[in-house]
Amino acid sequence: MRVALAIVVVLACATFASAGDNYALIVSGASGGDAYAQKYEKWRTSFVETLRDTFGYPDDHIVVLAEKESGTTARATRENVQRVLGDLRKRLGNDDQLLVLLIGHGTSVDGPTGEDAKFNLVGPDLRASEWDELLKPIVAKLVFVDTTGASFAFLKRLAGRGRIVLTATDSAAQQFETVFPDFFLKAFADPAADTDKNGRVSIWEAFVFASGAVRQWFEQHGQLATERPLLDDTGAGTGREAQNPGTDGASARTTYLQPDAAAATGDVALAALLKRRSDLESELEMVKARKSALPGEQYEAELERILVELAKVSRQIRAKS
Repeated sequence: MRVALAIVVVLACATFASAGDNYALIVSGASGGDAYAQKYEKWRTSFVETLRDTFGYPDDHIVVLAEKESGTTARATRENVQRVLGDLRKRLGNDDQLLVLLIGHGTSVDGPTGEDAKFNLVGPDLRASEWDELLKPIVAKLVFVDTTGASFAFLKRLAGRGRIVLTATDSAAQQFETVFPDFFLKAFADPAADTDKNGRVSIWEAFVFASGAVRQWFEQHGQLATERPLLDDTGAGTGREAQNPGTDGASARTTYLQPDAAAATGDVALAALLKRRSDLESELEMVKARKSALPGEQYEAELERILVELAKVSRQIRAKS
């Protein structure tokens, strides 16, 4: 009860947060054994440190649910997930961003068809379809990462407009322990993942980094790669692997967990310019993704329009920074 109250207080403090804030809900569920519990705790605590100490997330912007209650960390139960998402629904605005990260075990509930799956919580679980219902009322941009086995059903269920969904697997049949979360979480602290060298690791860059590391892990262990991470940001619900062609990835390329340093100045005009730049960068990636479907002249015209506007906004940002 004490921890549940702490969560409510923490979220209540976020009510007056400025537009464009980043939030994170990290849930590590039932471990199924000491070895798993230790591994999940290591991942969880390390990532929270990255969000708080490196990316500057205030404590009241990070909510953690775990197998065992500790301090302000409540147990990862169905009821606590429902309560936390209910509070976030009331407090997050259109310009905010919410990361939901699931660490633990997952199981398919519809056999090989993969129509639905569960994330294993402490006590009764929540199906992917139930997570979707809880998240639908949240208007903030959503980055949902299910790092478990059988996670593919979460991609199919949760994909939608304004959402970036990542799963560790591309099939409901893959229900074994995954290695994807280890590499994905490490990406945000590894300079090698920042391939465009802009000082921040995008969701797409972290996905590519982790996907390559997963393939290498299976090669080094002499095993057939049964774990194939997917990313969907078009809402189609099919996703794509990092090395394969596809339209997914345009939004993920311009989405970051790490806030832009200039946004911390409190300058409202600068914040508006940064948002405009982000929107233009997303639009640019979407046009690039549609290149093969557009007539040559239309593609070039769209590209030029966005690049000219992007150059203007970038000059204004530099003048204010």
